[in-house]
Amino acid sequence: MDRHAGEPALKPYLRHHHDHHDLQPPTSVKASDALPLPLYLTNGLFFGLFFSVAYFLLHRWREKIRNSTPLHIITFPEIAGIVCLAASVIYLLGFFGIGVVQSFISRGSNDSWDVEEDNNVMIKKNGIGCTPAESLACTLAPVSRERVVAPTIQEPLILSGDDEEVIKGVVSGTIPSYSLESKLGDCKRAAAIRREALQRMTGRSMEGLPLEGFDYESILGQCCEMPVGFVQIPVGIAGPLLLNGTEYMVPMATTEGCLVASTNRGCKAIYASGGASSMLLKDAMTRAPVVRFGTAKRAAELKFFVEDPANFDTLSVAFNRSSRFGRLQNIKCAVAGKNLYMRFSCSTGDAMGMNMVSKGVQNVLDYVQTDFPDMDIIGISGNFCSDKKPAAVNWIEGRGKSVVCEAIIKEEVVQKVLKTNIDTLVELNMLKNLAGSAMAGALGGFNAHASNIVSAVYIATGQDPAQNVESSHCITMMEAVNDGKDLHISVTMPSIEVGTVGGGTQLASQSACLNLLGVKGASKDSPGSNSRLLATIVAGSVLAGELSLMSAIAAGQLVKSHMKYNRSSKDVSKIAS
Repeated sequence: MDRHAGEPALKPYLRHHHDHHDLQPPTSVKASDALPLPLYLTNGLFFGLFFSVAYFLLHRWREKIRNSTPLHIITFPEIAGIVCLAASVIYLLGFFGIGVVQSFISRGSNDSWDVEEDNNVMIKKNGIGCTPAESLACTLAPVSRERVVAPTIQEPLILSGDDEEVIKGVVSGTIPSYSLESKLGDCKRAAAIRREALQRMTGRSMEGLPLEGFDYESILGQCCEMPVGFVQIPVGIAGPLLLNGTEYMVPMATTEGCLVASTNRGCKAIYASGGASSMLLKDAMTRAPVVRFGTAKRAAELKFFVEDPANFDTLSVAFNRSSRFGRLQNIKCAVAGKNLYMRFSCSTGDAMGMNMVSKGVQNVLDYVQTDFPDMDIIGISGNFCSDKKPAAVNWIEGRGKSVVCEAIIKEEVVQKVLKTNIDTLVELNMLKNLAGSAMAGALGGFNAHASNIVSAVYIATGQDPAQNVESSHCITMMEAVNDGKDLHISVTMPSIEVGTVGGGTQLASQSACLNLLGVKGASKDSPGSNSRLLATIVAGSVLAGELSLMSAIAAGQLVKSHMKYNRSSKDVSKIAS
């Protein structure tokens, strides 16, 4: 395979300039040139000033304490001492003042340059008025055209030289792939270079993985590291879902044929029967650190301390200062020998809240440590939370949003839309979702395919797909009502973990899907209401999906529908590997 496969797609970003080595920058202006004394004398002066003034102030304050003189009453020499101490600290923290003085040098100089050569890659600091796309032109422009100052980012920018040299540096290992964004100052260019370097190192083409059409700046430092492109997942719409009197068009990102169509049929049946209703039972994100003591007795003593209602207000103050929205609700503990697991539950506003609750937990641990100095904090998460793993504690106690959703489907709708009958559905649900799941030893899996709908909605709306594990905990119930003429169906989901701010929710595509549902961003009027509404929509969508799939199985249509909608007509033998 051609080791340069994929280069044509990168041409807009891989700029080649071979004449940059002829550019000779003017003589560098050093920050130390502005010092009134030689650098070593200036550093010695501030070192001496720092220690002498610190000794003077400590000596004066010790005398005041002995004489019972208020510390806030200070004399002129003490004021002068404090000023000198502050000046010396600023100088020393500025790496002996060079960083501070350099800023003044840069302002006064019409052509300050800082040029380094590393593996034939020209490194220069960014110029004023240069966009990432224009940065190379600014670098090669005559010095007299405009003033150049130091960039605001910490690492030197690789702006001159052709990208071929940078690619070679990544391949050879002299330029770390993870540092391209900070060195180049252009996230899209960094992705293109990293992509080409990857193709050369692996000898495999990445043709088919898109590079164009994505805002790489939006994921920097929060969503994905070292990007080389993005994966396309189609988004379908199911609905309208009539829930609590309001219609919602539900976005679902999936590659499974039949899923959106099936969920859409369930929405149609619910709509024709007057809609579904849902209730939020609980809203509390959890985090459970694990700590260890020398004895089981001490672990039990801390358990009694944190679970004592008399101490709750004090612990809440420590916890709640971490966020405007994080509010501690309760703490439940479990002892395993000398180890104690403390499960903190708190509200988190419109955020999913993992970071929020973790910060609050750390505050409480710091506070408790003063009364329990022998406490050894093993980990901020001890898996008693429990995050991204099937766990009975989430199934029983709940995590995130606990929601129940129900609907009464009319007999006529069951027959005409769902193509089955009520008695068959009730029997199938009992033998499949309840008895069958029990036979399998299921944990929270008493449903037909709740995970399908949860995953599709999560990906479309920017949620954490890994939290599908516990968010898909669901028990589906069906029974005949109104003298057997209608079907009552419900889904109970104790741990739906969603948010409308933070993480992937701020990306353009996911934000658009949240906006479609009317839950984009944080609610200003009622903090937390957007995320709670999203959780109920997820439950309502699961209800529709469960209703339709169970009906298809009852009517013997499952295989037929999947053969029709989930099979490709392409000849896979002709698809190149």
